[in-house]
Amino acid sequence: MKKLIVGALALLVAANMNAAVIATVNGQEITDEEANALLRQVTGGVGGRYESLNDEYKKQVIDQLVERKLLVSHAVKSGIEKDSKYIKTLAQAKSDIALNIWIEKEFDKLKITDAQVKQYYDENTDKFPLKPESWAVSHILVKDEATAKKIIKELNNSKDLPAKFAEAVQKYSEDNASKATNGSVGIVTKQTQFVKEFLDATFAMKKGDLSKTPVKTVHGFHILYITDKIPESKYTFEEIKDELTNNVVKRVEFQKSLESQVQKLKDKAKIEIK
Repeated sequence: MKKLIVGALALLVAANMNAAVIATVNGQEITDEEANALLRQVTGGVGGRYESLNDEYKKQVIDQLVERKLLVSHAVKSGIEKDSKYIKTLAQAKSDIALNIWIEKEFDKLKITDAQVKQYYDENTDKFPLKPESWAVSHILVKDEATAKKIIKELNNSKDLPAKFAEAVQKYSEDNASKATNGSVGIVTKQTQFVKEFLDATFAMKKGDLSKTPVKTVHGFHILYITDKIPESKYTFEEIKDELTNNVVKRVEFQKSLESQVQKLKDKAKIEIK
């Protein structure tokens, strides 16, 4: 989609009936919508909103908008709107805006069927990234190493480790959040944002393994239990259906549709290359 959009638009401040006036300069209103548009422009779209800024930053934003209003007024009064370069640039900007908005509307109108997505999935499965190797991890968290070692010894003597581990979670674990799931912290991959010591110990274990020694982290001492280990695998259709629909197939089909429309327009047009 991005390659279809022609150029980057200049700062556009749309009229908004709900916009709040935050300043005036020579009778011209400056609104919070203009401030938010400026913030989006200078931060690449990742900045906060004007109302969330502290007073110092609000003043800086208003100062910039005041300066801009003054410079625009000065430029207009100088007769810049009659300048040939201004006229050409304005015409190009209007063309770009018209094309951008039309493309967005056409893209939004395009409907993709499940059959189209399934066909794309079947024909391109080998090109998709694999689902990463993952571990299903449960843990017991205690404050001291001696208690952790005692629990490991108890668990190693058990004939039914899953049941005994669940019982030990309820009896010993300081992690109240995971007690409801018998110590499970869910699925962990090498992209998971956990403390390093916890992850390093997890990745060194196999399905069914219990920690041989306590794992020390900033939270305390952990006893880890790997309930499952899942190797790299292909994503099923259902797992990536929505992602494919919205971010791949729709774009591919739109590109085809656009190319078809362009060709029809070319066929009807009188084109002279000089």
